[in-house]
Amino acid sequence: MTTAIVKWGNSQGIRLPKAFLQNINISENDMVDVLVENEAIVIKKIYGKKHRTTKERLVDFYGQDIVNITNEQEEMDWGKSTGKEIW
Repeated sequence: MTTAIVKWGNSQGIRLPKAFLQNINISENDMVDVLVENEAIVIKKIYGKKHRTTKERLVDFYGQDIVNITNEQEEMDWGKSTGKEIW
């Protein structure tokens, strides 16, 4: 198959035909690894990883369950209103 590299937002990309992906058991939203090996781009399906929820991502970020995280910052005084803000 011959295809072209095309602009895709601020990046470049290629389109792969659905039949091509079905042949190697990859479908929309599957997670893949993209590697460079011997001047070739290799795409491999990742098995066993699922989409992570926001809670799972926050636990990874903070290193603890988010119910244990408290906001210890007090309210901050930004001074007197200077415009036509409505509070």
